[in-house]
Amino acid sequence: MAIGTLTAVPVKPPRTLDRAVAGGAMVLAPIAAIPLAVAAGAVMLLPVPALVSAGLAIGVVALGSRGLHLDGLADTADGLSASYHRERALEIMRRGDSGPSGVAALALILIVQCGALAGAAGAGHGSTAAVLAVFTGRAVLSACCARGVPSARPSGLGATVAGSVPILLAALVFLAATTAAAFAPGLPWWRGPLAVAVGYACVGLLLLRCVRRLGGITGDVLGACTETAATATLVMLS
Repeated sequence: MAIGTLTAVPVKPPRTLDRAVAGGAMVLAPIAAIPLAVAAGAVMLLPVPALVSAGLAIGVVALGSRGLHLDGLADTADGLSASYHRERALEIMRRGDSGPSGVAALALILIVQCGALAGAAGAGHGSTAAVLAVFTGRAVLSACCARGVPSARPSGLGATVAGSVPILLAALVFLAATTAAAFAPGLPWWRGPLAVAVGYACVGLLLLRCVRRLGGITGDVLGACTETAATATLVMLS
């Protein structure tokens, strides 16, 4: 489920889909993203201008995830900005199109991601920044689906994964992510963990806003959290 949902890698669907499988998929999300991280890191080694390699790396990640998280970001921005009525906001998010807020959110976040990754490349750790951003963006999914985080809808991806990860397990994923980031090549030992922690903090703010406004998470909210964490990580490493 983790690979099939979060990447474009063709795999067989799980035989059963219950909360245990859903929770496990969210915990394994960083591991499922290894192909995306490797691809992004490799692109950053191309002998082209930093901004070009940054744009290509971000494009590869988007292509490798079917644009799933970018779509979620756009839908979440439309829902949060369109109406203070919960049901109205959820209905807008359910549509397949993108409104002005969604388009603006996509444009702004892609500009920031490209600029930050280009800055990291200029500082000599572009590949490291790309890999850390991909992993952090997926590691936060376990926290977003921790026990106590409700679903905004009775059905859908959000309902399947909401509250499916024990809090202790989500905390262990965070600890593993920050510990691994301390060994990121080309960075002081503290900078990688700080970037990961800031990514988590930004997602926490977005998650709090969505729970208050929408009543919980949806699949779109999870996509928005992934992009938010990746962007914050890149900015901290730029």
